Amino acid sequence: MTVYFTKDHEWVRLEGDSALVGITDYAQSQLGDVVYVELPEVGKTFAKGDEAAVVESVKAASDVYAPVSGLVIAVNAKLADAPGTINEAAEGDGWFMKLTLTEPGELENLLDETAYKAFVETL
Repeated sequence: MTVYFTKDHEWVRLEGDSALVGITDYAQSQLGDVVYVELPEVGKTFAKGDEAAVVESVKAASDVYAPVSGLVIAVNAKLADAPGTINEAAEGDGWFMKLTLTEPGELENLLDETAYKAFVETL
């Protein structure tokens, strides 16, 4: 599985011609305890950079941006009842949505894990 990252702290994990999207462990650690997540509707299409979801914590509410263009084919419905899953496994079971990529070439502009870790160290 190939994983890409954005400087806005989202991740994209390729699974064939689709991709899971969520926020990074760094992002959840900065937010604190997540108490609510607003996910997009299945069938919604996003362009790269569009506001795709909202995550609220005890500290703040933050927009989650689409790291790549795509069509939402699934959302992680269990986050409605268990938003803390994001704190426990931000880059695993805490995924937000699954997209069918409409512009796969956009992945080339994202960071790999090594580059993302180096970026976080500068913050």
